[in-house]
Amino acid sequence: MACLLETPIRMSVLSEVTASSRHYVDRLFDPDPQKVLQGVIDMKNAVIGNNKQKANLIVLGAVPRLLYLLQQETSSTELKTECAVVLGSLAMGTENNVKSLLDCHIIPALLQGLLSPDLKFIEACLRCLRTIFTSPVTPEELLYTGPDHQTILFNHGAVQNIAHLLTSVSYKVRMQALKCFSVLAFENPQVSMTLVNVLVDGELLPQIFVKMLQRDKPIEMQLTSAKCLTYMCRAGAIRTDDNCIVLKTLPCLVRMCSKERLLEERVEGAETLAYLIEPDVELQRIASITDHLIAMLADYFKYPSSVSAITDIKRLDHDLKHAHELRQAAFKLYASLGANDEDIRKKIIETENMMDRIVTGLSESSVKVRLAAVRCLHSLSRSVQQLRTSFQDHAVWKPLMKVLQNAPDEILVVASSMLCNLLLEFSPSKEPILESGAVELLCGLTQSENPALRVNGIWALMNMAFQAEQKIKADILRSLSTEQLFRLLSDSDLNVLMKTLGLLRNLLSTRPHIDKIMSTHGKQIMQAVTLILEGEHNIEVKEQTLCILTNIADGTTAKELIMTNDDILQKIKYYMGHSHVKLQLAAVFCISNLIWNEEEGSQERQDKLRDMGIVDILHKLSQSPDANLCEKAKTALQQYLA
Repeated sequence: MACLLETPIRMSVLSEVTASSRHYVDRLFDPDPQKVLQGVIDMKNAVIGNNKQKANLIVLGAVPRLLYLLQQETSSTELKTECAVVLGSLAMGTENNVKSLLDCHIIPALLQGLLSPDLKFIEACLRCLRTIFTSPVTPEELLYTGPDHQTILFNHGAVQNIAHLLTSVSYKVRMQALKCFSVLAFENPQVSMTLVNVLVDGELLPQIFVKMLQRDKPIEMQLTSAKCLTYMCRAGAIRTDDNCIVLKTLPCLVRMCSKERLLEERVEGAETLAYLIEPDVELQRIASITDHLIAMLADYFKYPSSVSAITDIKRLDHDLKHAHELRQAAFKLYASLGANDEDIRKKIIETENMMDRIVTGLSESSVKVRLAAVRCLHSLSRSVQQLRTSFQDHAVWKPLMKVLQNAPDEILVVASSMLCNLLLEFSPSKEPILESGAVELLCGLTQSENPALRVNGIWALMNMAFQAEQKIKADILRSLSTEQLFRLLSDSDLNVLMKTLGLLRNLLSTRPHIDKIMSTHGKQIMQAVTLILEGEHNIEVKEQTLCILTNIADGTTAKELIMTNDDILQKIKYYMGHSHVKLQLAAVFCISNLIWNEEEGSQERQDKLRDMGIVDILHKLSQSPDANLCEKAKTALQQYLA
């Protein structure tokens, strides 16, 4: 019976709570404007720091009424302002509160409020908007994000209007102006190129930013100034070898990575530095030898090293919850540092327990950490030496294959790209990866709607097929299916098409393999080759296709599929006379394989091709100004003379 009593008790408690809150909402509907205003003020005092009260008022329908009063022309400015303050307070509660406010279309109402001439009301609306937009549940697209919106702000004079605020006596104002510039400049060449030439009190903006990142300035200001200069540099407005980058911005960001800094500062410093040096090998080299950065980053994985180091319990609790952000930032920076230089990669891998840390990172619960760990591993996998040693010693392929089984697209793209490297013929991981069911997995990727995944799937299969034994090639063809292969050959993405042609070329290598594959798939392959040579494709695509024909012509029985196909022979003849040397060369190679003297039936093939006028074209090509083409044409002609 006790169980039966539980529900009514809970209901009565709830009704008591809502009843105590209801009078606040009822007062919002009073016909006397003065009583409404007092009601809103009392509501404001009641909700401060009281999440239960906030939730009750939302349930009782306070939000639509507050928004109505906020937008009414007949409402006094004071009432509108108090309504905005209460809404801002409600937004500071739980994420569910913010969702409720969004459902009531609060943002358009607050944005409309910004058109008011009253500064206090504008400030209240802005505060409320800021609270809502700093919540993770608010969709970013509700406000300005992306290049288009940066441009709108730029075109409305944002740069000129914000620039003078950098000299404000108020630190808060200077900081907000600085943050605005960092957001405007991010990945935006147009804005960044303008910022370089902006003068504030006779001083160029980059010089002001440099002053703001000096050691005696607050850390927040140093970091944000470094971000501004980083974004301007990445947008092409400041050269990577400029002193303000090499001697000021880069060292400042490295300083932010030291263990003396707060967790958030270390995260932001490392991520910004990773972004700055990502495309530039010289900056990567400078960063790697600045303040023992590579060793310093190892501390990111040991945080917090001891409880006694952080006396503030709240700070310790916060940092323990956010320690994964440090690991993510370290992986990102290691990935950028090791993007190009072999010596740097070696230093990173030799850092204590580095490979174990990356392998552990691949299975972390945080998607962002997993993605950063995969990126780091991908960067290090560009090293032939490391693929043969460290990657094999730590059996990196095992956790990577696990990642590939079930991961979001952003992780799959990087992980599959790395798998391409592990499948290169000199990699010791190639064999075990093949045995763990990689063929089916990769063939599955080629069917993805994401072009990057299709490219990586087919690229990895191409690497897998390189100098592979017949069984592996047969497995690839069986798992992929000829239908899918031809879908990929007509893919709208050029990279997919090129890698598919590369796969075909690798499958059709070594005579027994060529003859075997062409005996089962010859008709379809010849059909695909014809379609590509007839289609509107670029030189590289046509060249790859002619190279496939060259490989087929190297087969013992397979070459007959070319010799009995007059349409293909005419196309080869056409490309021998093409204006592009690459295509002429590829066509001559194909002819050489067809007429090679030492092979059975060569006389009949030579006669047929002579009758088509091929010998005349070879004579012309033997006079070509291109030395390579000239030599290949002469070699082909010798087959007729032998």
